[in-house]
Amino acid sequence: MRNITKIIVHCTATPEGRDISVETIRGWHVKERGWSDIGYHWVIGLDGSINKGRDESISGAHAKGYNSTSVGVVYVGGCDANMKAKDTRTEAQKESLHCLLQDLKGRYPNAEIIGHRDVSSKECPSFDAKAEYKAI
Repeated sequence: MRNITKIIVHCTATPEGRDISVETIRGWHVKERGWSDIGYHWVIGLDGSINKGRDESISGAHAKGYNSTSVGVVYVGGCDANMKAKDTRTEAQKESLHCLLQDLKGRYPNAEIIGHRDVSSKECPSFDAKAEYKAI
């Protein structure tokens, strides 16, 4: 069993309103990057659907240096039409993300919820996840 110390929130870095499926992301990661599977454990669709990615028992491929001790959650979006960072979460995504993070925190009570930007130089997930979810 993996020792989960972080739950890391990401965005797909795709334009606002552009729907992206788990299979599309899996294709980017497997076919284009040569990874064994999708890098994230959970994907939140534009409609708020919570979709399983990589199994949580397997290290992700979403945050260099943190994959073995984290769970990766991504929401579809994160950029405006000009590909600039923007919090594009729909109300449904916000609700589902909050519910999923509560569930994950219940299963991994010692894990800290953070954004990818807290462990990298990227703007991902285009909002301050650490501050927004500190009460969970």
